[in-house]
Amino acid sequence: MQKPSFAKLDVLVVDPSPHMGALIGQMLRHLKVRRVDEVQSSDGAAVLLQSHRFGAIMMNDRLAPMNGVAVVKALRSASEGLNRDTPVIMMSASPDAADIAAARDAGVNEFLRKPFATQHVESRLVAVLTAPRPFIEAKAFVGPDRRRKRADHKGGERRSDAKRPA
Repeated sequence: MQKPSFAKLDVLVVDPSPHMGALIGQMLRHLKVRRVDEVQSSDGAAVLLQSHRFGAIMMNDRLAPMNGVAVVKALRSASEGLNRDTPVIMMSASPDAADIAAARDAGVNEFLRKPFATQHVESRLVAVLTAPRPFIEAKAFVGPDRRRKRADHKGGERRSDAKRPA
């Protein structure tokens, strides 16, 4: 598979550390991303997310006043949101399994553990751009399909609300 060009990609970087945000911005510029916006808070992110359509969002899990998971939940639940279906790559310095599961359940597409290198950023961007998972809208979840593998189901439907053949 050929690597996609990032020349038309706009990325929002949300990290509470201005130094880390600038470092990630440099990584993205090295990858030839067209536009990189860097903010340090969930409030700063909210302003940009309402005014500009991004191709990807890289967001730290530890933000203020809202944490990264809460921001993603709000983003995904905004039915008229400009960036509702924009791929989100969550970043964290010390995630545990529960943090990763919470991010996935909030609607995060990919996860990056800090520290990381430019090739890690590139691989996550390639993943969300070349093989996007279907966007799901259900009562209890809005976001990319949480299943990474597609398997053909053999057997009966187990959900009680499944439509039965006539």
